[in-house]
Amino acid sequence: MTHSATSNASNVSARPGKGLNIALWCVQVLLALAFLGASSAKLMGKPEMVAVFNAVGIGQWFRYVTGILELAGAVLIVVPKTRSVGAALLAMIMVGAIFAHLFVLHSPPTAPVVLLLLAGFVVWGRREELAHLLGR
Repeated sequence: MTHSATSNASNVSARPGKGLNIALWCVQVLLALAFLGASSAKLMGKPEMVAVFNAVGIGQWFRYVTGILELAGAVLIVVPKTRSVGAALLAMIMVGAIFAHLFVLHSPPTAPVVLLLLAGFVVWGRREELAHLLGR
């Protein structure tokens, strides 16, 4: 009986409170909208995105891969069972974007840093879900 009470108490404490949950959902929706816009620009071949990926120098195939990954992250982050994975995916994409801005494009990585912080907030807030999905 003690084990059951302890187990239930740890499950309750693993869930974010109501206020944090609302904040996480707001950030998740904001990130989904931002990445839907970013992925559509890449996948539709907007001239600005074509130019950026020309400057990166890997090839336009990388624009498509990035767009598909951003679209996947935008969808995953609003689905309750996959939201932690979506946030982690978007955070990793933004780490890559920051490196590209700093070392290849030589431009300030302001937008990727902000998006990384927001995605990191969701990863932190949903860390118990992510740990559960990873089998920890």
